[in-house]
Amino acid sequence: MFSKQVLPVLAAAAGVVSAASSSSDICKQDTFTVNSQADITNLLSCSTLTGNVVIGNQTDATLDFTGIKVIDGDLTLLNNNLVTTLKSDTTTEISGNFHLQNLTTLSTLSFSHLTSVGSINWISLTAIDVLTFTAGIKTAKSIVVSDTFLSSLDGLDVASADTININNNRRLVSYTSSLGNLTTLLNINANGLDLNVSFPNLIWIANMTISNVSSFSVPSLATVNGSMRFDSNFFDSFSAPNLTETSTGDISFVSNAQLSNITIPKLTSIGGGFLLANNTAQHKVNGFNKLKTVGGAINMRGNFTDIELPALNDVKGAFDIVSTGDISASCDSFKKLAPSSQGGGGQIQGKYTCESNNAQANSDTNPTSTGSSSGSSPTGKGNSAAGISVNSMAVLGLAGVAAFAQML
Repeated sequence: MFSKQVLPVLAAAAGVVSAASSSSDICKQDTFTVNSQADITNLLSCSTLTGNVVIGNQTDATLDFTGIKVIDGDLTLLNNNLVTTLKSDTTTEISGNFHLQNLTTLSTLSFSHLTSVGSINWISLTAIDVLTFTAGIKTAKSIVVSDTFLSSLDGLDVASADTININNNRRLVSYTSSLGNLTTLLNINANGLDLNVSFPNLIWIANMTISNVSSFSVPSLATVNGSMRFDSNFFDSFSAPNLTETSTGDISFVSNAQLSNITIPKLTSIGGGFLLANNTAQHKVNGFNKLKTVGGAINMRGNFTDIELPALNDVKGAFDIVSTGDISASCDSFKKLAPSSQGGGGQIQGKYTCESNNAQANSDTNPTSTGSSSGSSPTGKGNSAAGISVNSMAVLGLAGVAAFAQML
């Protein structure tokens, strides 16, 4: 009698265990391969997919992951010219790499509840205009957006990151972010000609390289741990009202044709070098009134008529300034800081050079020499400027982005 009652119960329990085990196997795999909406439907019993989701290149036009809340792994879609829509109204987290690349037909990317990803690598998305990330991605270790049709990055609003690399997005005209700190590199390069960039909350950053933007706003920035470089931009003024130092790296502004005014009033120390070159609209350097210490060289090339660094007291490297205009009064002032071997007080520890009326001053912006090859020439009319030493940080162009993305 006992066995007749117990055996059915045990059998039912075994069935429950078996079903649970089967469900677990479905939801946890090394790789989930998706080639159709039917493949996704087969996974909808899982709220979490543990493993990497790889979407093939021969798929349905619409792929909808609604029903899946978490992808504990990567989501990858590469080299697909069929898919037009990739979406989910329930997914909140992708713990790994959200990697989209070489997608010529994808025009809708909608993850309305997604707030956290491990990293973003979106490269060569040539049909997508806007993102639909209603909740907004707040957490991502790194972001690479390159060669897309996007006109806005609304929905990408992380508070902190290691790397943000935004390049070759030719229609991108606006990028505003709540980013507060960044630990490796911010690179913005070769996007839309009218791109306006604003980081109102950015306080601390490791390195930044900014090119081809129409405005760049960092009102709260206090510390740059490495280097801050601006090349070939379109803005006419730059201000960092709260920046006090670059701890180890350079500050450089090169070939910003419309730039006439740079104001960093609280800056006291540059850990590396200080470079101003070929900013042809800039005639006065008078926005660095508290700058005391430069850990590398000071190099300036331009159409200057007046250069003021009233607090300057310690330059570890060379001091090398050449202008197309007459800066003899400025040179007389800086001569007092030259090495003792050149008749100064020794605050400048490298070679001192200051030259007026050199028509070729703006032509020398390449890192080809030490910047210390000639002596003081306050009113000289030489035919060539001394070389500039620049330890350039490579700007990540389109050709290298794919390889860079794979390392993230």
